[in-house]
Amino acid sequence: MIRTPLTAVVAVAAALLLGACGTTEETPTPAAAGGSSAPAGPVSVTDSRGKTVSLKAPATRVVGLEWAEIEMLVGLGVMPVGAADPKGYGTWVTAAKLDASVKDVGTRGEPSVDSIVALQPDLVVMEAERGSTLVTQIEKYVPVLVTKGADAKDQLGRMRNDLTMIATAVGKTTEAQALLADFDAALAAGKKAIADAGAAGQQFAFADGWKDGSKIAIRMFGKGSQVSEIGTQLGLKNAWTGEADPAWGLGQTDVEGMTVLKAQDVRFFYNASDGVDVFADGLASNAIWKSLPFVQQQKLHKMPDGIWTFGGPLSGKQYVDAMVKAYTA
Repeated sequence: MIRTPLTAVVAVAAALLLGACGTTEETPTPAAAGGSSAPAGPVSVTDSRGKTVSLKAPATRVVGLEWAEIEMLVGLGVMPVGAADPKGYGTWVTAAKLDASVKDVGTRGEPSVDSIVALQPDLVVMEAERGSTLVTQIEKYVPVLVTKGADAKDQLGRMRNDLTMIATAVGKTTEAQALLADFDAALAAGKKAIADAGAAGQQFAFADGWKDGSKIAIRMFGKGSQVSEIGTQLGLKNAWTGEADPAWGLGQTDVEGMTVLKAQDVRFFYNASDGVDVFADGLASNAIWKSLPFVQQQKLHKMPDGIWTFGGPLSGKQYVDAMVKAYTA
């Protein structure tokens, strides 16, 4: 199972698997390639390393090595020539679909430098967590733009900055502004809909899970996670206050640990895009699980498949739609 950003991200446990999930029935339309804001001449942008990446012209042949950045590229109207694990991307990310022409350059954890270079890209976009070794290898042949990728202190602000950085490098700043404006409008409309439904201030929890031997491991999305920040922007409150890592805002628990979610207004959202539903199936006969208020009250919500919970504004809009639907149905 491959589920998140890419490294072990939680200090609470010795290691965390990496993951995500969900979709809405209608896929948001990426920004059109026409009417681009691309400048005619050279462009330069300072990436998350503080390094200035200079290009002779806006990049058009781009390789993406993380799914959030790939989603952002497609949303901006730039179809990458290569992507890390496009098959997995198709399972977990539906907000911005890839063309069949996009070449597989390996996994997100171990992309192939040879495959990347063979595509003769103008630019490679990757996240900071990959480390300097891979960056150094690729930069021998191709300019590399390194996004921050995660920051639990301000996940949505970080997402906006990463999108703007990429947009500058590919000459799509007007398209980036439109994507962010649409996302902000969705947040505002969603907040109003939830308030009108009398649900403002109610609590939620968000998780994904998997089988760890005979046990069910549960990864909670804490207050620094992107989905938590979106929920808060909608006027809701994250009920999970357990320890989370400083980058992704993720924490780990088990069924017993979920007994802290005892408030009567808590709705529980979860991911199962890979088809393995440990909450509906693996915990169906678990007495502790069945005793939880949100289970007894049927406030349990499986997210639509293919919503990337670590994505850009298009995935963010899908998540807004799904959460608003749960509170206003």
